[in-house]
Amino acid sequence: MRDRILLLVVAIVAVLQARPQSDLFDLGVVHEIRLTFAEADWRSQLEDLYTQGENGRLTGQVSIDGTVLQGCGIRFKGYSSYSSGRAKNPFNIDLNHTVSGQDYQGQKKIKLSNVFQDPSFLREVLTYQIARDYMPASRASYANVFVNDTLQGLYVVTEDVSNDFLKAHFGENNGAFFKGNPPMVDLTGDNCNLSDAPGADSAGYYSLYEMQSTLGWGHLLELIDALNVNPQRIDSVLNVDRALWMHALNYALINFDSYVGYAQNYYLYRDNEGLWNTIPWDMNMSFGAFRLSDASTYWNGFSVTQAASINPLSHYSGVSVSERPLMRSLFEVPMHRRMYLAHIRAIIEEHFVNGDIYQLAEQLRTLIDPHVQADANKFYSYQGFLDNLADQVSFTIAYPGIASLMNSRNAYLQTVQGYTGQPGISWPQNAPVDISVGEAITITSAISDADSAFIAYRFAERGRFERIAMLDDGAHGDGAAGDGLYGATFIAEANLVEYYIYAENAMAGEFSPRGAAYKTHRIFTRLAPGSLVVNELMADNRTQPDASGSTGDWIELFNASDAVITTNGLYLSDDPADVQKWYMPAFTLAPGEYLIIWADDREWVDDCHASFKLDADGGSLLLAYDADNVIDQVSYGAQYPIYSWARSPNGTGGFTRMSPTFKAYNLPTVGLDADASFQLWPNPGSTDVFAFIDRDGEFEVEVFRSDGQRVAGPAALAGRQLIELRTFALAAGHYTLRATFGDATLTKPLLIIP
Repeated sequence: MRDRILLLVVAIVAVLQARPQSDLFDLGVVHEIRLTFAEADWRSQLEDLYTQGENGRLTGQVSIDGTVLQGCGIRFKGYSSYSSGRAKNPFNIDLNHTVSGQDYQGQKKIKLSNVFQDPSFLREVLTYQIARDYMPASRASYANVFVNDTLQGLYVVTEDVSNDFLKAHFGENNGAFFKGNPPMVDLTGDNCNLSDAPGADSAGYYSLYEMQSTLGWGHLLELIDALNVNPQRIDSVLNVDRALWMHALNYALINFDSYVGYAQNYYLYRDNEGLWNTIPWDMNMSFGAFRLSDASTYWNGFSVTQAASINPLSHYSGVSVSERPLMRSLFEVPMHRRMYLAHIRAIIEEHFVNGDIYQLAEQLRTLIDPHVQADANKFYSYQGFLDNLADQVSFTIAYPGIASLMNSRNAYLQTVQGYTGQPGISWPQNAPVDISVGEAITITSAISDADSAFIAYRFAERGRFERIAMLDDGAHGDGAAGDGLYGATFIAEANLVEYYIYAENAMAGEFSPRGAAYKTHRIFTRLAPGSLVVNELMADNRTQPDASGSTGDWIELFNASDAVITTNGLYLSDDPADVQKWYMPAFTLAPGEYLIIWADDREWVDDCHASFKLDADGGSLLLAYDADNVIDQVSYGAQYPIYSWARSPNGTGGFTRMSPTFKAYNLPTVGLDADASFQLWPNPGSTDVFAFIDRDGEFEVEVFRSDGQRVAGPAALAGRQLIELRTFALAAGHYTLRATFGDATLTKPLLIIP
């Protein structure tokens, strides 16, 4: 590390956290979470706060796998899972309650479920695991939870559906965001069913839906209007496929403590495309543990036997005790019904018929077995835990065996019209194999027993799909007419093409891939050098914070082409001997768009944080597919916080020192003096100011007020060292920094502003 000279020295307190030992949602680990309160009566205080119903929190210390976080806000949570005086209640933990920006592996809130209504200890974790194959859904894992060093029991750790969650799944989080979870539920009431019964005034909905964004009531009423009054507008305001997947998950797994039963336990997020997306929540009573109502045929409750044979279209072909427009309005469209049943079929066959989910369940049961035994506060017996994966167990109520229920469910679904008889779709082919941006691409697939088919495509990982028909007429790259080979042609507008195929007949529909539209087929071509470039870097950043307030090194990438670019398949590295050091997540950049990557070795924070740091003493940076396909390479010398290392002209030129232009056009003359040998930055300055004299030899440096009074120095230094001025001790006003060499005196004016 090169020396830095502090002209004005102050004490700096740094709070360091140990690097986490394992990912919080690693299913191969039972984590340890310790809550510590100063109050001996913490339980009664938390119960009082819960009773008050205003989400008040008790401040305490939280330790997660040995990492200690201070000033966290803790409260009880839950509805039926909470009970006053209960030894094992669920927790909601806010890690940045008093310490702004504090998080653990990017998580600012952590939800701890107490495994109520689940003797198997598996329902919630397994259901989230399945859900994430088909839609945005939380991660979940296990943890032993201690309070003031006393074991409370084994809990399920559930990822909070927060702004960070939205950013990870939607690429942004500035849209309208609601939670459908009313404080009280009523079997015959509206709850969060998205009916228009409360009227045209948004105030009628305030007590039902919890708005978690700054704005959004008008957009929510727009969705409600489309679902209840103007169904022809549904496709323009709702991600229909996402809603069908949520219903498919709930009906496949008999998860009726959801939109199905009491119209609750889900989130709604309106993305940048203007589409509302459903997000499931609260899965602890899946696999038939909740049987109070299906809000339809079994409105007054149902048995374990009846659970296996509930019609997945009961809210279309049967009654709805209270309105369910998010199902009924979608199911009115025959194609939607076929798509929905295809989704249920995918869940059943991809997780249960092939036995994959049971293999995972056995692994989890082995992992948590000793911890379940040690949980003195669990709600059910250890024998019930051992038995409930396979067989029904009875305590206050009967809890279906997960395997026995799903075997019966699969057998019943085979009898449902539209569940079987679907078309067959072969793995699709594309021509040409290596696409180029702006070139026509043809997708073909052998499809059997279909009346119609379409391909839906897009050129980024998020956004709306365009649909065009796939035809077997001999005119769409499909071979001979009527030969069973279907084709469609469109222009590849970016280096990434995502698509899926849907085919149907009068009976049933099928997707390829089966997880569409959340999963897609993907084609991408490698970028040519010069299309995506390293535009600027700062290897000694002191002033530009990331979202968490940290000032790590940063790298600016720039799309210098005239087409949309995705980073699929690309790596960033600071080591020419290991060009595949950090695999980049799939970012999408429009022409002329900038992307910031934080080179701070904190990749667990989010996708924009790389696994390495830049060397401020000089080094290399490479953007590459592999050692033989380097897209861009930059070499740089010693770096200082006064400068960035940037291209001039922007996006195309060579590199030079310039004033940092974070995520903006590089303007080399802005912010730096014409005399590059003696620089102050920032100037004017209100925080730290840095000086750099690009000259060999020893010198003395002094700071003078405008009246000639010396306020700092003289300090004996040598050239090409960074001088750091801590301006907190200087009053606002005009100053002069003077450097005296043996043969010259250099001066620079400095303005300190409040």
